[in-house]
Amino acid sequence: MGMAAVEWKFHVLAVDDSLFDRKLIERLLQKSSCQVTTVDSGYKALEFLGLRQGIESNDPTALSTSPQEVEVNLIITDYCMPGMTGYDLLKKLKVLGIISFKNIPVVIMSSENVPARISRCLEQGAEEFFLKPVRLADLNNLKPHMMKTKLKNQKLEEIENPSNGTAAVEPEIKNPTEMEIKILPLPSELEPKQVHLQVVKQEEETLSNNKRKSMEEGLSTDRPLPRLEGGIATAV
Repeated sequence: MGMAAVEWKFHVLAVDDSLFDRKLIERLLQKSSCQVTTVDSGYKALEFLGLRQGIESNDPTALSTSPQEVEVNLIITDYCMPGMTGYDLLKKLKVLGIISFKNIPVVIMSSENVPARISRCLEQGAEEFFLKPVRLADLNNLKPHMMKTKLKNQKLEEIENPSNGTAAVEPEIKNPTEMEIKILPLPSELEPKQVHLQVVKQEEETLSNNKRKSMEEGLSTDRPLPRLEGGIATAV
């Protein structure tokens, strides 16, 4: 028997220097049926994504990529972190000319409600801005991203395996008795009563035809008519 197919899960990379906050967001995301990977800094997040060289450079284009083993569908990161803030991480990903990283949705978290900070992150390309502590209700805003990613993966799978989506599918007959096929019985398969009625009908039609024929012959003009002599009919 072959191995069962692994169920696809929306993969989130959570970035926070606080162990407590990492555990909290991990638990909430798992309740939402997400696969979660946690790291404690922006540098480790870039390393996980395969961006290694030039991480500490202020030039985002100095980053080089290496093959990424696990696909990341969304990044949720704290804003205030030592070394590299969540905003710096966001900026490096969005400025990169690499589509695979540029299109990853990024969500920023912060314990401080600073309108200017929120606006700056959203203008840079952040999808959402959550205030800590993050609640399960906040994660409902991530569902559109989950559905969009799932549909995209399904379309890619159909393109890679066109036979799965475009091949004609023959209808499956679950039970042959469910097929409604009307078969007319042969004469030999008729019931005896039906055969008898058919024979009687044929005989009646034959007698009727014979009788009609006899009457026609009796009225034929070729036959001489009887002649009356003294009131007595005599045959000629």
